[in-house]
Amino acid sequence: MELLVDSYGRRIKSMRISITDKCNFRCTYCMPAEGLPWLKKDEILSYEEIVRIARVSVAMGIEQIRLTGGEPLVRRDVPDLVHQLGQIEGLRSLSLTTNGILLKHQAKALAEAGLTRINVSLDSLLREKFARLTRRDQLEHVLEGLAELEKYPSIRPIKINAVAMRGYTEEEVLSFARFARDKAYVVRWIEFMPLDADQIWRKEDILSGAEIKQIIESEYGPLQQITSGDPSETARRYTFSDGIGEVGFINPVSEPFCSTCDRIRITADGQLRTCLFGTEETDLRAIVRAHTDDELLIQTIRQAVLNKELKHYIGDKRFRRTNRTMSRIGG
Repeated sequence: MELLVDSYGRRIKSMRISITDKCNFRCTYCMPAEGLPWLKKDEILSYEEIVRIARVSVAMGIEQIRLTGGEPLVRRDVPDLVHQLGQIEGLRSLSLTTNGILLKHQAKALAEAGLTRINVSLDSLLREKFARLTRRDQLEHVLEGLAELEKYPSIRPIKINAVAMRGYTEEEVLSFARFARDKAYVVRWIEFMPLDADQIWRKEDILSGAEIKQIIESEYGPLQQITSGDPSETARRYTFSDGIGEVGFINPVSEPFCSTCDRIRITADGQLRTCLFGTEETDLRAIVRAHTDDELLIQTIRQAVLNKELKHYIGDKRFRRTNRTMSRIGG
């Protein structure tokens, strides 16, 4: 089958699928403290529908699938979905993004189901600060979940994702650097993006990857860059001079990587988005529920990809805020 390629010649190989908009945290940069009603059960794609979309997409060249939310582990029987997706021929990587709070009880089942990689969102290692940001006093449970995850070497690497915000992140940069050296975790900082529910994002609030790198190097000396050879990789990766530990920087605002973007996203209610910051969506849910054959689904996905945006325009006068918060799009 013809591979998925957009009008700018970018081959699309990665798909992120949100399986729920619900979350058991209320992070200040993602969701309001109250409100934001959840989608109804019949509005969310079933596992059968998700597997069908994934199967068709892999046949068109999707090689990597990441399950997201909301918080994906609040949905029932996620290991069953992981197992079904893992059976799709041609899928090279199956991963999940989570806040980690439920990992202690689900890590074993996820590993046995065939999960190969995982990202855990963790913005602070200080209890009070963590509780203030997430509006939940659950840091201990997240750390317990990470410790449980270490028991299952089939899920590697374990990546820790921290949102970098000026006036908030700086004081813990070195603590996270030590975390990367002491544990089998890859620590990555992601620049604060305009996806907050309260729409209080300002460019001045961004703490860039370059600034964080400078803080680490002031303590540990020059970092050594790691190159994978994959031009679509979003993170700039580094190890320490002694080769112990890895850190990374994802800089979508200060150093956009739109020119090599290979990603598309499916929201929990079955809308295909070709850019995280896009305002256009393509309804796949209606197609999979219309009981048609796969051809219409294939052509719809292909046409949406052809219309994929050139770039996100953050910082440009042409930038328009997306019509969904991050929790409604999928991390």
